[in-house]
Amino acid sequence: MKDAVKLMLITVALLVLPAMVFAQAEASSAAASGLTDTAYGYFAVIFFIVAYALVPLENNIHLRKSKPVLLAAGVIWVLVSLAYAGIGDTHTAHDGIKHSLVEYAELFLFLLAAMTYINAMEERNVFQRLRAILVSRGFSLRQIFWITGILAFVISPVADNLTTALLMGAVAMAVGGKNKGFISLACINIVVAANAGGAFSPFGDITTLMVWQKGKVAFSEFFSIAIPSLVNWLVPAVVMSLFVGKDVPEALDESVTMKYGAWVIMGLFLATIVTAVCFHNMLHLPPATGMMLGLGYLGMFSYHIKRRENQSMKYDPILGVRDTDATPSPDFIPFDIMKKISRAEWDTLLFFYGIILCVGGLAQFGYLALISKFMYLDLGATWANTFVGVLSAIVDNIPVMFAVLTMDPAMSHGQWLLVTLTAGTGGSMLAIGSAAGVALLGTARGTYTFGGHLKWTPVIALGYALSILCHLWLNRAMM
Repeated sequence: MKDAVKLMLITVALLVLPAMVFAQAEASSAAASGLTDTAYGYFAVIFFIVAYALVPLENNIHLRKSKPVLLAAGVIWVLVSLAYAGIGDTHTAHDGIKHSLVEYAELFLFLLAAMTYINAMEERNVFQRLRAILVSRGFSLRQIFWITGILAFVISPVADNLTTALLMGAVAMAVGGKNKGFISLACINIVVAANAGGAFSPFGDITTLMVWQKGKVAFSEFFSIAIPSLVNWLVPAVVMSLFVGKDVPEALDESVTMKYGAWVIMGLFLATIVTAVCFHNMLHLPPATGMMLGLGYLGMFSYHIKRRENQSMKYDPILGVRDTDATPSPDFIPFDIMKKISRAEWDTLLFFYGIILCVGGLAQFGYLALISKFMYLDLGATWANTFVGVLSAIVDNIPVMFAVLTMDPAMSHGQWLLVTLTAGTGGSMLAIGSAAGVALLGTARGTYTFGGHLKWTPVIALGYALSILCHLWLNRAMM
């Protein structure tokens, strides 16, 4: 009976919880194996299933995704501590949670710096300027379809797939107007392109960032999957473009001027990326420390912007025009970096905390080792990594990749590149499979829908499969 219950829990975890794929190296394998049969372990799995099941329902029940996983993380580690205390071990749980906290701290600081830069560029009208250029040029619908797709693929390696999808989605909706069919196809294309573009850059997706920070793939080596990523997007894009008309909608008269310092902030962001890469490759320090130094660049320049704007007798928030003979504008809001930091996606950052600690806690019980044995030893690395991408379409790819890195299976360099590709692009098969898709479900509500995306899943899956085959062929020397 005990074995049957244990098998049932493992099966449920395999189908519902891709985060439970791998075991933490620090856990004592002998102790962890015994803990899988305890009530503490069963309750930890059940509690995580319930908490994680609430995450996809965020928009329906209006419960932020961070709240249930934060609660689950705390309860799971209480159960871990009690379980190890029951066998006379008071050190493993303490060491395990410290390891998870360090993992989270590096991810948190990296993302905080990146999000602050994105918010600063948005405040300086960088993205609004790009959008205005596109909607005022009089392109045809098919041209806009390709332009937004290409830009999503090119921008997402730097600006992350979520920001890119929101920007290009706004362009598609502005140009498409009441043409819901075009907007739906354009949004699907943007989601696939943004995810594919983000897969071959450490800055394009959280999963690639984790792989880079762990040192599994060097910065320059990510470009080995650039062509497979392009195939992943290009195949469904070509098919979908055949269903987009060549109508030319009326150009929108929209003009936006970037604010003072916008170009410098873009330059500082690139300098920050270079700094993070140098910290990792040359100084052998965590990339997050390089990103925080880059945040210091922005902090000092923001001081200059703030002083310049405060000295203006009148400041136009759009044009940045000064008029020393006039009184201060009531709309004047000087640039403040602390406000940009406060606008970071704190719900997302706390969600990552909950997921990382939940996965770390479940690893201590030994369930993840059982499932990882089935996937990587019984199925083989190639099929396991392909399956990881399919699972990431059902639930978030972040716990998937964190679980992979937690287990640290013995794989060739080519297999690490494969799982980076699949975890980054697999979510494109469903609208809820990636942050980019979920974001556009909200902004294009009623037009871009789960069902509309699902109709094109077979075509997207074809691109997914061909991208894997392309990688296996191009990078066969690494396999």
